[in-house]
Amino acid sequence: MKKPSWRLRFRYWFDNVMSKGVASMLWFLGIFTVGFILLNAAIVFFLNEGDGGERPTVAEALWRTFVQTMSANDVVEGAGWPFRVVMLVVTVIGVLIVANLIGIINGAFDAKIGQLRKGRTPVLESGHTLIIGWNAKIIPILESLCEANASDRKSRIVVVADKDKEEMDDAIREKVGGSRYARIVTRSGDPLDQDDLLIGRPFEAKSVIILAAEQYPDSDARVMKIALALTRHPLRPNRHLHITGQIRNVRNLDVAQLAGSDGARWILGTEKVGQITAQTARQPGLSAVYSEILSFGGSEIYFVDEPSLVGSTYFDAQVAFPKAAVIGVDGEGLPRLNPPADTVIQPGERLVVVAEDDSLVRVGAPGAPDAAALSRSRGVPKKPEKTLVIGSNSCLSYVLRELDAYAAKGSTVTIASDVAVKGVGKYRNLAVTTVAADATDRDTLESLKPGAYDHVIVVAYSDDMEARQADTRTLVTLLHLRDMMERDGVHFNIVSEMLEEKTRRLAEVTRIDDFIVSDLLVSLMIAQVSQNPELADVFATLFSSEGAEVYLRPASAYVKAGVEVDFYTVLAGAKARGETAFGYLRAVDGADPEVVLNPDKAARVAFAERDRVVVIAED
Repeated sequence: MKKPSWRLRFRYWFDNVMSKGVASMLWFLGIFTVGFILLNAAIVFFLNEGDGGERPTVAEALWRTFVQTMSANDVVEGAGWPFRVVMLVVTVIGVLIVANLIGIINGAFDAKIGQLRKGRTPVLESGHTLIIGWNAKIIPILESLCEANASDRKSRIVVVADKDKEEMDDAIREKVGGSRYARIVTRSGDPLDQDDLLIGRPFEAKSVIILAAEQYPDSDARVMKIALALTRHPLRPNRHLHITGQIRNVRNLDVAQLAGSDGARWILGTEKVGQITAQTARQPGLSAVYSEILSFGGSEIYFVDEPSLVGSTYFDAQVAFPKAAVIGVDGEGLPRLNPPADTVIQPGERLVVVAEDDSLVRVGAPGAPDAAALSRSRGVPKKPEKTLVIGSNSCLSYVLRELDAYAAKGSTVTIASDVAVKGVGKYRNLAVTTVAADATDRDTLESLKPGAYDHVIVVAYSDDMEARQADTRTLVTLLHLRDMMERDGVHFNIVSEMLEEKTRRLAEVTRIDDFIVSDLLVSLMIAQVSQNPELADVFATLFSSEGAEVYLRPASAYVKAGVEVDFYTVLAGAKARGETAFGYLRAVDGADPEVVLNPDKAARVAFAERDRVVVIAED
């Protein structure tokens, strides 16, 4: 890209220092002052009045006129009346010039103070994370970024949005609080205005996050316009821009990629939420695993270059790290998760690992699996399943598509909704029926007979209601379902989608199996990809029904129940099934299961019948 000229750069700098009105006044005052001094210097020169009665030089005439203009000095004693009149005029005009200069400077200073209060001044940061836009995802993103930068005390986060600065500061102060790790700076500006985008210094930022304006129906179009304004800005330097954003409609993905160029990574929020909802419905506890992977507080995914393991097999790499779990290999193209155990690591390939911190990813002495403790049980064959979906939104089509990919032939899905259901198509393994029903009504819910289903999914009416209203309906439905289970003495797996985290905390009293907080999951994903763009390809594989995914298998399928084993033995049991183990879930009576990812491989654990191992497998 062509480098901007020095005139364009100076204009940008000057316009940010001075408003256009102040700049014009300064130019006029300067030109008038110079012209006035030159005119009066010429008069003084031709009057032939100088010190000691000698004719002044041109330089001396200019200097005397300039000094007299800037300060009212005494006239030389013995000077003639014409010279005195000229100096009097110079003194009076000089007082007016200085007074106007002081007034202009004072007015510009007051204006800049007002701009600071309104958040209209450019930031001074560089190497920061820039967030453009404001929506419900901003707070969890800020919390995640602060947690991600815990080791960097000089980290900065800049927010530029079409919102009042004081409102943004109050919301951040209330929700995020005073972060010990990152300084958060807010600025007000129109994200669609190329000049306003420069307030956040996007071309000096290490990453840029674009948030959709959810109050607009064309939110995808606005996101693409912002990306285009950045990538095609006349002041953009010839360097890579790391852009992360959310696209709602998959049909807009190709256009968004063109707008954001090669440096953009787009998160399909509705698709990811739908995929996670379907997977969690079939595997209770999976949402806790995903929350752990996506958050910066626990174990995260890293890419590690380990030359000492070149020529070793993939399974050798799994047992080589005492405090990191290897889940794949990254070479040319997309990362390969759960490759065959005998895959040889080639030069230039990196390992995809799960660890608490990349500083803990160190090669150690491999442990020896206990062959006598390995299980010989076989997998359970698939059987048709019955699923009840209550509610409807744009994620539903992705939920059905994902369920169809996992379900056995002859499975059924019943959708009960009091709004029109969209996105239902024809499926290979599923038979889908829709029922008009208000699930907040107890009699209507009873008529659906939820106890007859293997899985119940409650999705939020996010397309037709505000978040708070939609979550309220979901909460009422969950209370009814819980009461029906206790009354009838039956149990069926329930997964519900919440839009707000505070509602999820309130809904925990219902003791439902899993909650999918859609905004939180998408926010965590955006924050992760903004810090490491390569994770976008890993998430695309993990959350899709194609390729390798995360599964929760009974621990008894890998090791014998009740026998103390280390995690090296669990890895060997997973290898025998063509899978990669990287954690486990311990069942706890009357509470959520204990999720342990990347466990200490040397620690010995006795697994019970209800415990499960977290693996990456093809099916």
